[in-house]
Amino acid sequence: MASILRSLRRRILTPDVSETRLAKRGFHVKSPESRDLLETVGEMFLTGYAYAAESRTPAEAEERLEELPRRFRGFAYEGAGMAFGILDATPLARGAKVAGFLTRPGGDAQIYMIYVGVGWAMARLPRFLWSKIHAPDPMLRWLALDGYGFHQAYFRTGQYVHGQFQEARFPWPLDAPAGYANRVIDQGIGRAMWFVGGTDADVVATMIEKFPEHRRADLYAGAGLAATYACGADEAELLAFQERAGAYRPQLAQGSAFAAEARVRPDLVVPATETATRVLCGTTPWQAARISNESRPDLPIHGEVPDVPAYEVWRRRIADQFVSLGGVSP
Repeated sequence: MASILRSLRRRILTPDVSETRLAKRGFHVKSPESRDLLETVGEMFLTGYAYAAESRTPAEAEERLEELPRRFRGFAYEGAGMAFGILDATPLARGAKVAGFLTRPGGDAQIYMIYVGVGWAMARLPRFLWSKIHAPDPMLRWLALDGYGFHQAYFRTGQYVHGQFQEARFPWPLDAPAGYANRVIDQGIGRAMWFVGGTDADVVATMIEKFPEHRRADLYAGAGLAATYACGADEAELLAFQERAGAYRPQLAQGSAFAAEARVRPDLVVPATETATRVLCGTTPWQAARISNESRPDLPIHGEVPDVPAYEVWRRRIADQFVSLGGVSP
């Protein structure tokens, strides 16, 4: 009986895979190969979501997640993070699923992807349930807003990408400096734009250039993360993308370094990641990940400058490092 109920829960909670088809979303198709890549990413995300939705424990979900292909495993963990976030917020929820998931070896290695997945859960939950969201790390909690922004741009593309929608005052987290939550949401929007543009660097750059100038740095950071984690562009395309980024090349490199660390930490680096960091960061994924990790501030909430979160200090340090090392020119 319990297994039947878990299977039913999976069917009820898991979005239909058709929602990830580029034709369904109206996204640009660069080539059959890029279409297949992005649709496989979506399928793996939903696979991870389903594993979590029907699992008895986070450990059971982790065991199945670790059997998935290396290139796409992180996306499955992201989907699992979303499912556990939703389960934690549902009535009669039993146990803290996200908290338990993060204590698992696989969950710890994929902590960045899980936090992003929690942001997907936020986008699907009524705001009065956001108090049940488990994002305890004061630094990494911002990644949930990256996930929120990605979700909104992916599923509400007309409003968030083409319409450039932005809330006047985003209500989470409560102690966020005015306007900063929207900046992190923009990073998620930029990451989603890599999907909306079908990994076509020229199309993505053109979409970013239509946004107000003050939003472009964060959008390029998000796109750089996606170009390095999801990949889909060859060296020539990435070089052209870097050229189009112009003054935002340091932010492009910062996003790429975040992606490198997210792949290096669980040992999921693939050749396409190496190509992306070589172009966007001027170094290897392992060196880019080391720079990202060593740039992390000790103070988890507020940075050296008043009203600048330590998360933003972290991002600026990474960008500055690549400029000082000569791998990126602003």
